[in-house]
Amino acid sequence: MLPPVLELQDLSLLIPGKETETVLLGDITSRIPNGHFVAIVGPSGCGKSTLLKLIAGLAEPTFGSVRWEGRDLASDGDFEPYEIGYTPQFSIAYELLTVEENLAGALRLRLGGLTRSERRERVEATLQQVGLHEIADRQVRVLSGGQRRRLALGLELLTSPSLLLCDEVTSGLDPQAEDEMVTLLRSLTAGGKRTVLSVTHSLTHLALYDTVMVLCGGQLAYHGPPALLTHYFQVCEPGELYPQLAKQKPAAWHRSWAKHSKAYLEMSAPQREKKKPEPTDMALLSFPDKSELEASRMPEVEPPPPFEEKKPPADAPEPAPASKADKEGKEPPEDPAEHAAPAEPPREGRFTPSPVSQFFTLLFRRWTLFFRDTSGLWLQLALIAGFPCLVVLFALDGLPQIQNLSLHLPGNLVETMKENAEFAMQASRVGSLVSGLVMFQVILLTLVASSNSAREIASERLIFEKEKFGGLHPGAYVASKVAFLLVLVLVQSLWMGIFVKTICGFPGDPLPQFAVLFMVNAAMTALCLGISSFARTAEQASLISIYFVGFQLPLSGAVLALPTVLGWMTRPFIAAYWGWSGYLQTLRETRFYDVVQSISQTSLSPGVLCFWVLASHVVIGIFIAVIGCRNSRWPQ
Repeated sequence: MLPPVLELQDLSLLIPGKETETVLLGDITSRIPNGHFVAIVGPSGCGKSTLLKLIAGLAEPTFGSVRWEGRDLASDGDFEPYEIGYTPQFSIAYELLTVEENLAGALRLRLGGLTRSERRERVEATLQQVGLHEIADRQVRVLSGGQRRRLALGLELLTSPSLLLCDEVTSGLDPQAEDEMVTLLRSLTAGGKRTVLSVTHSLTHLALYDTVMVLCGGQLAYHGPPALLTHYFQVCEPGELYPQLAKQKPAAWHRSWAKHSKAYLEMSAPQREKKKPEPTDMALLSFPDKSELEASRMPEVEPPPPFEEKKPPADAPEPAPASKADKEGKEPPEDPAEHAAPAEPPREGRFTPSPVSQFFTLLFRRWTLFFRDTSGLWLQLALIAGFPCLVVLFALDGLPQIQNLSLHLPGNLVETMKENAEFAMQASRVGSLVSGLVMFQVILLTLVASSNSAREIASERLIFEKEKFGGLHPGAYVASKVAFLLVLVLVQSLWMGIFVKTICGFPGDPLPQFAVLFMVNAAMTALCLGISSFARTAEQASLISIYFVGFQLPLSGAVLALPTVLGWMTRPFIAAYWGWSGYLQTLRETRFYDVVQSISQTSLSPGVLCFWVLASHVVIGIFIAVIGCRNSRWPQ
């Protein structure tokens, strides 16, 4: 008998409540031998997916332990990323990348030490193994449900994990696709090198599994061979299992299995051979005692003779001749061409790629997605080209005044007073125009910044969490986002500064002016990136970012003066104020600065201080993004 490679000992997960605790899983104890194919079944909400998360380390148990190859994963070290594969219910592939591109990118992120040719061979072998080699160049968005499930499985097989956890990989598939998927999963355990646990609602293909684990209300109700399932639960066919479970309380099923498990497990074939139990063996097994079950007595169900051969109808087609393997009661050998397993690198040679290597892989992938997203690309071009034109449109009436502003003081007192009054009116209009144009640029750049990064992390959070589970370093992920956004911020700010300055004729040194626009854009982009890292959905991140940008104008004090206390409280957090004030400081040697200062009710801060405050916003935003990415956002 092969030694158990996965052991669950009194595994429990309790959620504390106001009055009582909610038991998601209670006292799950089981041993799964090496190379076994295990089905985890049970009614909805019974804890099947939760059990996989506890095994994978995505959730911490309240009590109990998980042991893998003899080591306690809680105290002796968790799984290495290449040891375990986990296929969740949600999509873990990028819609705009092809099947092959998704596999190649995932391999570069998860497994190091491979040459380019080795990576290519491994990707091609995985495509063959999951049956996607003929559609390798198709984008994921055009794949069917079954093809997406095969891709998700292929992403996990790239590292040849010893333990593969599959959560509802057959859900929603048509009967043929479901049959193909279960057959594929079973083939992955050939040779005893991989253990596969598959959560499923379907009871159609239980005969293909080595053992079946039945959960009921978070309790283990059965874990034994599929051939004995109907005998134990006193039902005629597996399809009657769920109604039968509902007739008793979960604790009663759990106590019953604890008493009878030994006898049933002795009938379980520990290896891959599918030996049918003899009727005499079945007679040695006892049903759960009715006195042990808490509710009303079990119905008197007389199970059919086990494995009774059913005669086909008279008009049924003649069956194909049995092969030699069938006659001897053995499984047909696996077709190497049908399920070609990728060459497995030596375990001592495996390692997760460095953060630097992951950074370049992620950055290349992000730019590929950027240029593949046609609608997003056109939106960026519209923002870059359109917003500066919008600023200039509002400045056309004021151009002559900005260019011809002067102060002439004639000798006559009446004329002097008249000229002073006209100059004051002109200065007020020009000062308001200059201040407004500067603030308009700043506010539009904050809007662009929100568009840049509000959805950047939140929109792909589930994929990121899956890649982090596979060994992706959060720092490399955030760094790739910063590098990508840096280019966008640079282009947006440069074009805004050059276009508006050229058309409107703003005086002053263009370099510090561009630096201020760049910093206010970068500050808001970084802060919205931090918001994106904590948001649960992309829509939530966009909404919060829009509110954040919306408060920039009124709280900056550039339009209406704020109360002194409120101004000092809010100003450190308002990037728009520092961008507006810093840009106006670049006009200090011109008459524009004087007229703006004469009509402004908000004091202007020194340019150097503005620059450093905006730089601190950038650092804070990136720091928040790193913290947000380190925290788990795995769906519950």
